[in-house]
Amino acid sequence: MAEIPALTVVKLRKMSGQGMMDCKKALEEAEGDVEKAMGLLRKKGLATLAKRTERETTEGAVVSKAGPGRKEVAMASLCCETDFAANSDAFISAAESLADCTLVCPAEQGVGNLLETIVNGKKYNDILTEAVSKTGEKMQVADYIRYKLDGPGVIGVYIHFNKKVGTMVHIATGSDGEAAAMQQTAVDIAMHITAAKPMALDKDGVNPEVIEKEKEIAAAQIKNKPADIVAKIVEGKMKKFFADNCLLEQQFVKDDSKTIRQFLSEAAKQAGGTANIKRFARFEVG
Repeated sequence: MAEIPALTVVKLRKMSGQGMMDCKKALEEAEGDVEKAMGLLRKKGLATLAKRTERETTEGAVVSKAGPGRKEVAMASLCCETDFAANSDAFISAAESLADCTLVCPAEQGVGNLLETIVNGKKYNDILTEAVSKTGEKMQVADYIRYKLDGPGVIGVYIHFNKKVGTMVHIATGSDGEAAAMQQTAVDIAMHITAAKPMALDKDGVNPEVIEKEKEIAAAQIKNKPADIVAKIVEGKMKKFFADNCLLEQQFVKDDSKTIRQFLSEAAKQAGGTANIKRFARFEVG
């Protein structure tokens, strides 16, 4: 066939973000048809995904985006295989599109819903496939959630400097004025969650199976003692377990003289009202 015009190659490169040689090869295979060539480049990305399906994605980034007035805030994580890919233009662009996508997704959670969402004129799944074809690495969205205020309150977000860990927390307040005064409190608690990794808000939120397993482990460590002594020791160990793993009972990382419950209560009083943590999410890449 005739030589592919350089302008056509440049056009496809701008559309796809692929290298000039990859674009030229795709156009030659598609006999100059730009749309067919785009399809071939997407197939290249899908083939890469299929070939590398068993590879681990332990690098990547947590992203977040807020809507007007921070009444709605979303967070998601995008993972890839290597740090090199995570720092590439293709990955960074895909991560930025992912952040945009979180606020327009019809559902407030579920990675599958996010992948089908259209952003910048494309399904996010197609954007991801194009990024894969550019980097040659497997990429996947690992987590997604969006919080929407259903009354007075504040949504705090903290993403660690390495972008590999992020947290979002929803705090309900008595009024919008109190919420405005507690913006930094919400960020501080989100930062605490990022560092302390609580498994639940309080002991009522801990999986009963986990509690029973911890009790069994504690009892097994002192099984030769009298039953009443065993019961007291197990009770003490469980109290410590809850203090270590339940957000409200954890010692605040910025001031270990108080628990998160106490820190929140003091902040609420200073704001002129009361506050309670409704929910939180913590995402970690790798």
